[in-house]
Amino acid sequence: MIQVFLRGGPVMWPILLCSVFAMAIVIEKIVHLSFIKMDSREFLSGVMQKIKRHQIKEALEECDKAPEGKGLSARILLALKVIKLQPGPIPNIIKAGVLKYDQPREKIKEAIEDASLYEVPKLEKNLSVLATLAHISPLLGLLGTVTGMVRCFQTVQLKAASFHPVSPGDLAGGIWEALITTVAGLIVAIPVYVAYNYLVNRVNSFILEMEKSATELVNFLSE
Repeated sequence: MIQVFLRGGPVMWPILLCSVFAMAIVIEKIVHLSFIKMDSREFLSGVMQKIKRHQIKEALEECDKAPEGKGLSARILLALKVIKLQPGPIPNIIKAGVLKYDQPREKIKEAIEDASLYEVPKLEKNLSVLATLAHISPLLGLLGTVTGMVRCFQTVQLKAASFHPVSPGDLAGGIWEALITTVAGLIVAIPVYVAYNYLVNRVNSFILEMEKSATELVNFLSE
């Protein structure tokens, strides 16, 4: 495999870097989204019950708790607890609304919208980079193929100029090496593009949950 990689030429190195960066982003996003996964209905219900009993401080403390990381294995969650964990997006926007519990409806909505403007970019972080990597990987493969074909025909021209016979093996070997980069680019691009779409769907589902929770809280506090 190392010999095949080296025969692909210098363009193989950028393709390899794309695969490494893409894998790092995918792992980071999956761990992050799994950590902040929570039962939004159960959480919101608990906060509302505390507000009904006028336990505003307790409701805010509930929002400040880090998620339990139900989407993660116990070993990964234990490793994450070494770092200072932060609440997820849903508790943060709920907290913004609870802080304005005695304000008019418009003020509550405005506070929640401001918090969402901060939380949504955190959910979408690095997704555009992942999409870029998925798009440029096959282009890099194509570039490697084109440069490989240029070298192949340059060899043919040099042999013809020196009156040396050009064998089919010379052409086949050069073309084979040139096509390695296209294969490598597609091998990287296809799973990265699938992972990108998967992560986009998960992020969209989180945003939808945030909107539902925010609407329920606004209606509850307005009543």
